[in-house]
Amino acid sequence: MLIFYVFLLRSKKGQENKRKGMLDTLKRGDRIKTIGGILGTVIEAKDDEVLVKVDESSNTKIRFARSAIHQVIEPPKT
Repeated sequence: MLIFYVFLLRSKKGQENKRKGMLDTLKRGDRIKTIGGILGTVIEAKDDEVLVKVDESSNTKIRFARSAIHQVIEPPKT
């Protein structure tokens, strides 16, 4: 039981470190997905917030807390 708990704890810690690293390296031009499922492109990344362009045609931009970013979407490899 103890060994299982140790593996579970290390896995959770690794996921937290990976997410923190992803949030720390956000930069202009990254395609992202928010926790709410909104897709967009990073326009500006500050310490605690990120400005994201969500619509090209109307130039709509939304400001998010950095913690609301779920993942950086990798461009398809050709």
